[in-house]
Amino acid sequence: MVSWKDITRVVNGMSLVSREAFRRSESGELQSLIKAGVLSATDLVGLTKGKLRHFDTSNVIDTISDALNRNNKASVVHFRDESLPSQPSSDSNAITAATAQPVGARNASKADAEAGLDAANDNAQSASQSNSSAVIVNGAITPQLSPRKPRKPRERRVPSTPFSRALGFAGLGAGLALGTLQESAKRIVFGTPVSQNNQHAVSPFLSEKNAERLALALCRMRGAALKLGQMLSIQDESLVPAPILAALDIVRQGADVMPKNQLNQVLDAELGPNWSSKLISFDYEPIAAASIGQVHRAVTKDGLEVAMKIQYPGVADSIESDIENVKLLLTYTNLIPEKLYIDNAMKVAKEELSRECDYELEAKNQKRFHSLLANTTGFYIPIVVDTLSSRRVLTTELVPGVPIDKVALLDQATRNYVGAKLLELTLRELFIFCFMQTDPNWSNFLYDDAEKSINLIDFGAVRDFPKLFVDDYLRMVVACANGDREAVIEMSRRLGFLTGMESEVMLEAHVQAGFVVGLPFAKHGGYDFRSTNITQSISNLGATMLRHRLTPPPEEAYSLHRKLSGTFLACIKLGAVVPCRELLLQVYENYRFGEDSDEILSRNSFS
Repeated sequence: MVSWKDITRVVNGMSLVSREAFRRSESGELQSLIKAGVLSATDLVGLTKGKLRHFDTSNVIDTISDALNRNNKASVVHFRDESLPSQPSSDSNAITAATAQPVGARNASKADAEAGLDAANDNAQSASQSNSSAVIVNGAITPQLSPRKPRKPRERRVPSTPFSRALGFAGLGAGLALGTLQESAKRIVFGTPVSQNNQHAVSPFLSEKNAERLALALCRMRGAALKLGQMLSIQDESLVPAPILAALDIVRQGADVMPKNQLNQVLDAELGPNWSSKLISFDYEPIAAASIGQVHRAVTKDGLEVAMKIQYPGVADSIESDIENVKLLLTYTNLIPEKLYIDNAMKVAKEELSRECDYELEAKNQKRFHSLLANTTGFYIPIVVDTLSSRRVLTTELVPGVPIDKVALLDQATRNYVGAKLLELTLRELFIFCFMQTDPNWSNFLYDDAEKSINLIDFGAVRDFPKLFVDDYLRMVVACANGDREAVIEMSRRLGFLTGMESEVMLEAHVQAGFVVGLPFAKHGGYDFRSTNITQSISNLGATMLRHRLTPPPEEAYSLHRKLSGTFLACIKLGAVVPCRELLLQVYENYRFGEDSDEILSRNSFS
């Protein structure tokens, strides 16, 4: 049962958030913001509701004829002159210009269009009550019905001021406190439930209702808070309590969407009032609504079908306050272990999210990746449309494909191919380019079966890695693959994972964790990710390391390990068999270490 001390922590956290909001807001703003702030808080708690957005999902598009006429929807606006939009038309003969074939780098063939439908209509398909998923049983993919009814998207204005966002977090804190009291009372009457593997069964904070309350609030708030939730949502099922995992699945499905008038305000401010003069049509129903912005389909004047990513107003300016408010909630609910070094993690998160909110920087990253992978088979980077892009709007070629988790339903050969390409990409990014896209969200990798290629999208979370760091990290990966204890410890000290003063218990746990991660690279031939227990082993060792470690990991490790773990989890999700050692060997044999670094692992044979 929860203690009054824990309840007091929640209440104190809410108080701190509220005081911070008043401190940051100028006195002249308070009177005009108080009404919006109160409405935001009550909306987050659930006392008021946003406007339910009804999307027509009764007929899922599944033919080429439908694909070519997908612009013929009530949400699509067709532009007849340079400034004024026409009314949505129900006459398919009146909009032939809007169905022109793209003239970009990948013209849509019949197979392309069919492959792209799953990605373009992912939200529509998830709204069906017969939504299916799959599990791996004895090495075979078995379809199953999803037990959770998908959440319907709602139109809600994005809270765009520090005061309204902070008050929203305070409302969330109040809701969590109330939920904790309710769960505690239920346990007094009915006893404490036993969850799978006894995970977190003793914590009323982590009840199913509280987890869902947290997820829905993140979807309504959007911004940095939702981004942190989405980062957690791609963890392995064995590492996350069942109620949290189910709630975070809601987070991964997407955020609420901006009302049309707020969306137009952003477009006018970023692209000018005549932005529509560059388009044939624009679909106000988003393809996806994510943490920082939402994506809309449009057709340019030259017939190119594009994806326009439009940032939520106020998100970039609220990153620091959002993360601080999340930190307060986590601290005062006592959910973060002390040795997790939350301050370091939040510092890195602020820097990463600041870069992600700069769409001009993302456009440069995307062009750089397009150049780096131009001659690499199996990957494609969409082109950037500069004339429809700005700091808060990014327009790129719309590409077909299905997300990685949907590839798990395809045949074994395809799953093996995609798993191998994902690992190849990760190794090339780190050890050849020293430049990596670090967001492993499955929807950022769209497999186009017609081209046997992975279309890569979303280059906001991108960073460079120092050559010296990459040198030592490659040595450590080889040491882990070869089971070399001394080399693992030495490289870990050089990289900053260890101080040299750790206990034997900590050293043993750290080395064993390295060996577990190196297991796929340990032997020649395909490594079968269908039968792996890597994540559970790391979870068990991680508990020991959290108790005994003396220093936080190096800054580079936060984003790097998120990408590496995401790649492994994708291979596990696919049930892929991947020649991991051969892929690493190709990189190692052609790698050139820095001139100022000695070859510490020369005594090890890696072949």
